[in-house]
Amino acid sequence: MAERILQINFKFNVSPSEYEQAASSMADDFAGVDGLRWKIWLMNEKENEAGGIYVFEDETSLGAFLAGPLASKVSNHPALSDMSVKQWDNMADLTAITRGPIRITTGETA
Repeated sequence: MAERILQINFKFNVSPSEYEQAASSMADDFAGVDGLRWKIWLMNEKENEAGGIYVFEDETSLGAFLAGPLASKVSNHPALSDMSVKQWDNMADLTAITRGPIRITTGETA
């Protein structure tokens, strides 16, 4: 199965430092998500926007995350609004050229 990329963006209605403190308290929870290879945390302080770029092992693990308690906790948080959730395929050949930290699947087993 191919890796899946998830992009989540939203507005926050607390100070940037309050948002960062709240996000920091959840980092270990995200690190423990099954099938999550990595997450990049995003923040645009000037626009009070934040989000993340996630790479999951496959569609199944991405779907389980979106249906799970951690995603629900984030999407229902009262300090967050205007949430955008998008799923993407990785253009692996081009990503490899530009040194993106994505695994290339060749169909071989290890």
